[in-house]
Amino acid sequence: MDGMVIYNPFHSIGLYSVFDADIIRAADVYTGGFNAEYGDRISSIMDITTRDGNKKRIAGKVSANTFTAKALLEGPLKKEKEDQEGSSSFLLTVKNSYLDKTSKSLYNNLDSAGLPYSFTDVYGKLSFNSSSGSKVNLFGFRFEDNVDYNEATNLHWTSSGFGSNFLLVPSGSSVLIDGNFAYLGYKIRFKEPDGRDRYSEIRGFNTGLNFSYFLGKDELKYGLELLGFKTDY
Repeated sequence: MDGMVIYNPFHSIGLYSVFDADIIRAADVYTGGFNAEYGDRISSIMDITTRDGNKKRIAGKVSANTFTAKALLEGPLKKEKEDQEGSSSFLLTVKNSYLDKTSKSLYNNLDSAGLPYSFTDVYGKLSFNSSSGSKVNLFGFRFEDNVDYNEATNLHWTSSGFGSNFLLVPSGSSVLIDGNFAYLGYKIRFKEPDGRDRYSEIRGFNTGLNFSYFLGKDELKYGLELLGFKTDY
């Protein structure tokens, strides 16, 4: 997502992903035979790109159902105008599940204790655009999931990170330069009645720099990518 590696894109109940559909600009799915920029992957890939916040006015959205509630707020930091160079905007979205509470009344014929699933997703983005087409994005996220089986088993995971990507459009040149940097971590914790604390964790970073040359109708693209990570099982 936006150049960041997401280690767990789904919540435990299986019905919800960590991605908010209202902020997605594009989603590319590769089931195999993907390009060189995904060369170290061994399975299918979903490449998610989020959109920028509204550049002209403050806008928002609030929605709720029996399982979840969501709020989105966006707007300009510097308004986009025809006679003004550049613009900047922000985007913030929060999604929360209360299925563990509402299910006690909705599904009491199955289990009077309810369904023990809950999660919270937060994503924020700042976008800075120049009149030449160059841009810089700063973003961060925190996804959290919890499954609590009434003093029997507790499963809890968190995924969080921050990063930046940019696009440079040099004046009078046929080359585009883009790059990204991200740092993120994922930790899953498992508890049982014996009191032992079991967990696994991975933290790391990825950064890359790409060049795209346009030669008439042809395009030549190459780049570099660097990844580093640390695991604790």
